[in-house]
Amino acid sequence: MRWPKSDRGILAAAAAVGAAGALAYVGYAAAQGFAGFPLDDGWIHQTYARNLVETGVWAYVPGEVSAGSTSPLWTLILALGYALGVPFRTWTAAAGALSVAAVAVVADRVARRLTPCPPLAGWAAALACALEWHLLWAGASGMETALFAALALAVLGGALGLAREERLWAWLGWGLLGGAAFLTRPEGLLPLGLASACLLVARRADWTRGRRGAALARYGLAAAGFLALAIPYLVFNWKASGTILPNTFYAKQAEYREVAEALPWLVRAARVVGVQFVGGMALLVPGMVAAWRDIARRRDWMGFLPLAWWAATVALYATRLPVTYQHGRYVMPVIPVLLVYGAPGTVLLVKAARGRAGRILSRAVALAACAVLAAFVVVGARAYLADVRIIDSEMVDVAQWLDANTPPDAVIAVHDIGAVGYFTRRPLLDLAGLVSPEVVPFIRDENRLYAYIRARGASYLVTFPSWYPQMTARPDVVMVYQTRSPWTIQAGSDNMAVYYLR
Repeated sequence: MRWPKSDRGILAAAAAVGAAGALAYVGYAAAQGFAGFPLDDGWIHQTYARNLVETGVWAYVPGEVSAGSTSPLWTLILALGYALGVPFRTWTAAAGALSVAAVAVVADRVARRLTPCPPLAGWAAALACALEWHLLWAGASGMETALFAALALAVLGGALGLAREERLWAWLGWGLLGGAAFLTRPEGLLPLGLASACLLVARRADWTRGRRGAALARYGLAAAGFLALAIPYLVFNWKASGTILPNTFYAKQAEYREVAEALPWLVRAARVVGVQFVGGMALLVPGMVAAWRDIARRRDWMGFLPLAWWAATVALYATRLPVTYQHGRYVMPVIPVLLVYGAPGTVLLVKAARGRAGRILSRAVALAACAVLAAFVVVGARAYLADVRIIDSEMVDVAQWLDANTPPDAVIAVHDIGAVGYFTRRPLLDLAGLVSPEVVPFIRDENRLYAYIRARGASYLVTFPSWYPQMTARPDVVMVYQTRSPWTIQAGSDNMAVYYLR
């Protein structure tokens, strides 16, 4: 699908708005004196990328091969910046901003396939994604979130096109796109798997006599494209850790199993869904319904593929990882799906409105949605600043203290490892299991964790005291440093501490 020349300028403007928004978040926090990341995991990617360039080894702790990176593609993108000598904050901010711009561009393309009123539907979807504060936060976070959102949506949009596509190169490219999504997050398998199943149904005529050979060639090329990228990653994980997926995939689920078991599934699902609607999304619900009704009226059942991915992702996280902290960062990649229905659907409502009251109401809803989306850009910037400030004044502060006050060979047991790994370059024991997968079976058992870190010769323990109350209360666990960040206290938590293990 090619965009008419008259459309490209508007689309480029929408993409520029998204990129500028992400950069504005970074600049706003930096202007207040905080130039880090809004979550500790951003430092994990930086550590892998830097060590890869400096040592040539995929390792978190130099010299120790590790399968702890959930996003090797994002790590490679960051490593390119280190290889080129670009300041890592600048390179990371640019990569995140371009990822948000890519979300806007892909959203335009997908919306044009879903709704019968292009180009306005595409423009509306692109601009909505460019203004959605969760996506701007994601683009400025130093994480792969926005990139994955763009790639996953592109996989779904590509499948919508392949429903009528015969050219073999398009199928190969789609398989490579699916492989790239998988290398960005393990969940990349979900949109690819759903899209493949829908294509088999939509193109079931391909398997009639006389067409099977061509069909096998198409699906075979798609599979080859995916496997060309996926197999090296799976083999590396297997050799490094004995599992085909990264350590984090298993560690996070084990860490939050108690949360998953404490609440009914519907409550968990409601929380995972609700966090996506903080902002202007609620005003787009009538548009979503209008878009779904239009797709059903036209019997374009492939048009529900993005919605199926959204629902499957919500169900997956509600079941296995039902957490909504950091503004629901795990489910942020599915937010563009709601926008590619809601924004074009709102356009449909405005165009279809009849009578004076209908026209006034539909336009009022559309204008209110635009206003609230724009207002939450500011709200999101303030939330971003608050998040970066906490990480800088807690994790980064502790990491810099450790670097200045501990021996270079001191073994440090820590939860979380991001900034500590980046700034100290010390041997680490990861109590969250990302680079120490052996702790996953007893990740919530403080007694076994303490025995583990003692057996491995740890000299220091780094954590928030409330995370391990039994361990930090032991007489031989002596606090030697604690941050004094007032922002963490205001947020309802305690300050991070360093303990010496006597």
